[in-house]
Amino acid sequence: MKTLINWVAGALIAMTASTADAQPEGLDPENTIFLDLEYGRVVIELRPDLAPQHTERFKELARRGFYDGLVWHRVIEGFMAQTGDPEGDGTGGSDLPNLPAEFNAEDHVRGSLSMARASDINSANSQFYVVLDHAPHLNEQYTYFGKVVEGMEFVDQIRKGNPARNGTVSYPDRIVQMQVAADAD
Repeated sequence: MKTLINWVAGALIAMTASTADAQPEGLDPENTIFLDLEYGRVVIELRPDLAPQHTERFKELARRGFYDGLVWHRVIEGFMAQTGDPEGDGTGGSDLPNLPAEFNAEDHVRGSLSMARASDINSANSQFYVVLDHAPHLNEQYTYFGKVVEGMEFVDQIRKGNPARNGTVSYPDRIVQMQVAADAD
């Protein structure tokens, strides 16, 4: 019940956020994502120059409302927070085909956004993660396609999982809403 109350409260916060106030200067609205959490708005700058297919997929799913209400199912303190699975357990994806890897030389620093995948390097689909601390071992192993430019303090508040269970979160936080800034109300 508490999770539902928090989710509803977050939704109300997101609905009352002023788009004018949330539009960071200098960012392309077509390649900017508003990720609303119950704690506040996270602004993500996408990098189509580095990973055009992943960027397009992410925007397509955001426009469909695919990410709205999904849980942060795997969150490891000091490493990363992962979401984007409609099953809520790390096994699911969208109805779209998997993407080929678009590895690039960007460093996985705090706030980096990358697509999760299985052992097949061409298995990214809808799941993504935000890096919580520098993680150079992910470089050129996962497709980096954006970065948090505002609101990392809200990502830090996402409920952490049990380290003994690979970060699985018992009572996970949810994405309230995700929108492409160009489409934001």
